Amino acid sequence: MANTPAVLPVTAFGPDFPFAYDDWIAHPAGLARLPADAHGQEVAIIGAGMAGMTAAYELMKLGLRPVIYEASRMGGRLRSQVFEGGQGVVAELGGMRFPASSTAFFHYVRLLGLQTRPFPNPLTEAAGSTVIDLEGQTHYARRLEDLPPMFQEVARAWDEALEELGFRDLQKALRERDVTRLKALWNALVPQWDDRTFYDFVAQSRAFSRLSFRHREVFGQVGFGTGGWDSDFPNTLLEILRVVLTGCDENQHLIVGGAQQVPLGLWQQEPSWLVHWPAGTSLARLHGGATRPGVKAIGRAGDGRLAITDAWGHTRHYAAVLATCQSWLLTTQIAVEENLFSQPLWMALDRTRYMQSSKTFVMVDRPFWKDPDPVTGRDSLSMTLTDRLTRGTYLFDNGPDRPAVICLSYAWMSDALKMLPHPPEKRVRLALDALHKIYPNVDIASHIVGDPITISWEADPHFLGAFKGALPGHYRYNRRMYTHFMQDHLPAAERGMFLAGDDVSFTPAWVEGAVQTALNAVWGIAHQFGARCDLANPGPGDRFDELAPLVLPD
Repeated sequence: MANTPAVLPVTAFGPDFPFAYDDWIAHPAGLARLPADAHGQEVAIIGAGMAGMTAAYELMKLGLRPVIYEASRMGGRLRSQVFEGGQGVVAELGGMRFPASSTAFFHYVRLLGLQTRPFPNPLTEAAGSTVIDLEGQTHYARRLEDLPPMFQEVARAWDEALEELGFRDLQKALRERDVTRLKALWNALVPQWDDRTFYDFVAQSRAFSRLSFRHREVFGQVGFGTGGWDSDFPNTLLEILRVVLTGCDENQHLIVGGAQQVPLGLWQQEPSWLVHWPAGTSLARLHGGATRPGVKAIGRAGDGRLAITDAWGHTRHYAAVLATCQSWLLTTQIAVEENLFSQPLWMALDRTRYMQSSKTFVMVDRPFWKDPDPVTGRDSLSMTLTDRLTRGTYLFDNGPDRPAVICLSYAWMSDALKMLPHPPEKRVRLALDALHKIYPNVDIASHIVGDPITISWEADPHFLGAFKGALPGHYRYNRRMYTHFMQDHLPAAERGMFLAGDDVSFTPAWVEGAVQTALNAVWGIAHQFGARCDLANPGPGDRFDELAPLVLPD
């Protein structure tokens, strides 16, 4: 009997720039080789989030000396806040669920020896049970098949709508890393859909147009996989198609102990493969245990290098600077000389549109939601999707001997703005009031211990939003930012300033985008210092002409 060939996994391989970052960083030849006279030279890294730490770690391994500036706290939007007295139990205020397709990110998770487990998304085994509450009607389910027929019709319509775009062929090419086929299929879709919204696609698709408005409404409120899609309805379809094509909306995992451990771990990690620096070198040791303060100004110095002035007025000069902060901060928080970027690039940076996001967490004495309801036998509380104020409620069981955590409310855009003016206690009360209407016999408040933890990313002056959500017509802007690491064609006045972060990527809101753009910048910075990649392990810049994102006409 012949063996059935294994199905290749879905990874974040493109589709706009199908380069195998996971293979590049794992290759025994290393990322590149610098000339000896570049060893020890300083490179400024603005931001100690995942992008900044990835770039700093890899540049250190090559023999450069990263100098990290951080205005707030290490980790960026990988922010795991510990509950007081909670035995290390955390609230994940930023990134909290990481798809298995994020193979470059998980390279570092494995490097640090961190544990993961499935994230309790709706209708998954990890969630146990799911409650969907819409227009006052509540449905309890463990699988999609447990829900009323309309929900299954919506799920089928979504699959059929994707197939109208040739989804199966696209994902097959992505799984097989067939660059030629993937680029041909994807590049045909970009000009067709760049100017059209996600909602336009859903409403006009053959699959949904034969169904009722109610079906589209349910899809927006509930969606499938991670939850509702309606906060993304105004975004370009390309933004959503990338998410589902690369498997970002499925097979997600959490980092046991908190996602912030990944950037913090890279800060402390002592690489086994290291050039120039002695064994035992880490980013923490190179910095004497602390990053430099935040940056308030970037300009071109008289010696041609870039001048970085920190929050306390101290200025240092660098041949290269990597900015990993969100792009709006380059105009609102940092005084950046205008001629360091071209006007078209400034337009792209300024037109970046960030989505709002709010979360409210409480710690509870135990995972009481597993207690069976005495009447129905069902879980007394479930992962909950609703059109009420809470939108998404997630339950985190940390084990029988540790407190549990409830994310009472995870909301985006207008729903997040409803929470913005309120202090933590009011946010908790609003969420409990909404959940009481779904679970009238469950006293959640009686189980709460300690103080709540909450965040509104748009109110943080170091972020001004949670993540990018590209609007129709933004593909050109995205391409300008993403490809900026290729600088040989730039005038001298614009060289040396590099960009990275998930908002520079084609997959905003996913940490894999931060890692991939950081690796692009590593190649660009190393190239500026005269580095060369091994012929057996070419970098993203070496293959740029072959893989470059499609250019749309102006």
